[in-house]
Amino acid sequence: MKKTVTLLCITISFLGFSQEKEVKKDSINSLSEVIINSDAIVGNKFKAKNKAGSTYYFSEADLKVFKQDDISRILINVPGVTVQETDGFGLRPSIGMRGTNPDRSSKITLMEDAILIAPAPYSAPAAYYFPTAGRMKAFEIIKGGSQIQYGPYTTAGALNMVSTQIPNNFSGNVSATYGSFNTKHFYTSIGDSFKNFGYLVEYNNRNSDGFMDIDYSSKKTGFDANDYVAKFRLNTDLDAKIYQSLTMKLQYSEDTSHETYLGLAERDYKTNPYRRYLGSNEDNLITDHFQLMATHYIRPTQNLTFTTKAYRNTFGRNWYKLDAVNLGTTSVSITNILADPTKYSAEYNAIAGNSNTIANALRVKANNRKYESQGAQTVGNYKFQTGKSKHDIEFGIRYHEDYEDRYQWVDGYAINNKFMNQTNNGIGGSDANRIQSAKSIASHILYNLTVNKFIFTPGLRNENISLINKDYGKLDPNRTGVNLKTDENNVNVWIPGIGILYNMNEDYKLFASMHKGFSPPGAKAGEDAENSVNTEFGFRMNKNAFSSEIVLFNNEYSNLQGADTMSGGGSGTGDLFNAGEARVSGLELIASYNLMHNSNEFKFPISLSYTYTKTKLKSDFISPSWGTVTYGDEIPFIAKNQLAFTADLEHKKFSLALNARYIGEFRTQAGQGDIPDNFKIEDNIIIDFAAKYHLTKKVSLTSNIINLLDSDNAVARTPAGLRPSHPFGINAGISASF
Repeated sequence: MKKTVTLLCITISFLGFSQEKEVKKDSINSLSEVIINSDAIVGNKFKAKNKAGSTYYFSEADLKVFKQDDISRILINVPGVTVQETDGFGLRPSIGMRGTNPDRSSKITLMEDAILIAPAPYSAPAAYYFPTAGRMKAFEIIKGGSQIQYGPYTTAGALNMVSTQIPNNFSGNVSATYGSFNTKHFYTSIGDSFKNFGYLVEYNNRNSDGFMDIDYSSKKTGFDANDYVAKFRLNTDLDAKIYQSLTMKLQYSEDTSHETYLGLAERDYKTNPYRRYLGSNEDNLITDHFQLMATHYIRPTQNLTFTTKAYRNTFGRNWYKLDAVNLGTTSVSITNILADPTKYSAEYNAIAGNSNTIANALRVKANNRKYESQGAQTVGNYKFQTGKSKHDIEFGIRYHEDYEDRYQWVDGYAINNKFMNQTNNGIGGSDANRIQSAKSIASHILYNLTVNKFIFTPGLRNENISLINKDYGKLDPNRTGVNLKTDENNVNVWIPGIGILYNMNEDYKLFASMHKGFSPPGAKAGEDAENSVNTEFGFRMNKNAFSSEIVLFNNEYSNLQGADTMSGGGSGTGDLFNAGEARVSGLELIASYNLMHNSNEFKFPISLSYTYTKTKLKSDFISPSWGTVTYGDEIPFIAKNQLAFTADLEHKKFSLALNARYIGEFRTQAGQGDIPDNFKIEDNIIIDFAAKYHLTKKVSLTSNIINLLDSDNAVARTPAGLRPSHPFGINAGISASF
């Protein structure tokens, strides 16, 4: 028999403005939170669980459990997601999905507030900029057939980060923490909404001395990062016949990180994994990012909406870091030195500070680059009903252009008496001197048809892309064009997809999807696009206090695409290479249960996620970063097994939470069978812990422990040498809201 209940959590939100309404539903099992938010692409957990494709939604409540600033520690709990830790703080994470190389997150579609956020997503997608995770209120992860609206990268998945929204009442937040390695975090925000106006201002600072120590030096190895955001909204009355709103968003961030590409040789890592060689003393990364975005929302009728976004992102970075050693004959890269410190003993002793060197022996490269991306996009949504069938049509178009400007040089240094001093100033443009640019027009249409217990979701995307690479050469720093080499490439591709969801009953759902996977090509001849046919089959269960989802997926590549990046173990040219046919298949599982669902005082949800990934390369070739590849080799950087477990005991006065993650061993070069020690990252277990005590409803004491067991297993061998995860660290603080 059906029950009538009253729901008080239905929220209608236009660009951050929300209003609660009382709504009645016929069945308690069909209760859902309805969110219309132009910065979100999923919106809430209910919608995620009713997608005809694998979808995961991290809500604000989920994020508050551990209150993590490190996106790596957030996403590792999502099945099908691979995260390779690099700096221990999640400043520039490497994220992959369903077997794609995680290197600098360049194979997934990255978005903030539903717009592309990688510095140059078409021409140079490596994400050396990543938004501050601490100012995000939701993370949306979309894989399978659900992702074709969100190109250009449709092979693996899309990640959308939803920033803090303008509040509907005057409110604010302040939080401050202090912890190990002099690590500090301060965050504050304030905002309000009136009848026709709303605003939000927020500031986020993170800084740390770092957990590495440079030989013979007192320099810190941490970072200092600031992030400023302001939003302003004008809107008509909520009950206006034609509702409209216009929101302006301004964001600026700056970051100075004393980070290096120089890891440790195997023998040194075993002695002290938190050591840094003297040769990295001058290494640092300076960045600044600016975003301007305008969002217009209009609802001409109750069934029709349009959201238009115009955006401009600029990003500047200069990663100044040791690149090679030249003792008078030839230069030897730091990758080769640390791979065989016996063969290159003289060069090794130079970077370790064990011996004095000649002038200019240490080659420190200024990896100076500027990025720009800008564009405009419009997405319309039309809903209607015919008989018992429901129709939901989404259609959109985006014009986008971006570029990467590499203007780099190399300075010379020497080691004398355990001190690193500069001996030569390089000339700008004498190392790399080129501009890569792209223009694209992308459009899509997605049709959600609900018929009885079925939801059919066919869709089609088109990407029309023009790519240009202008290389001025190392002998033309003024860019006169005397040695200019130009490469151009144009591609027009149709990307179809379809998903089907079957509601067996109110508790069980089956879904399946198939779509074309695509990654844009490069501008140079022979740098082909990535193409694949991707399928998935899934089952969802949501009954009482238990919910679960299991997905089988298979990606068949007609051409897998790789990149020659130093961060991925290559030479750093950034050129793409074709890996030919390949297969990636696997299983994703997530399950959760509230152990105290019958209690009125406590909640004790636990969750478990597991990912199994099998990869196979089907071509023979020589790769600049994957090594010599033969048929049957596995794709590097992908662990076969990943497991995560979370438990969270909640009471109105306190909460205790634990997260444990297991990452299986993986290889850093393509191969098969047992992994050679010099190409292996061992499996590891990391446990984090968090606790809160609520002094009042508005004020809480917080604490968290990172790496509770102080695991010192290596997490990476690239760019050059081994590097550790964040060691045991404890942070404590206070948070307040008003």
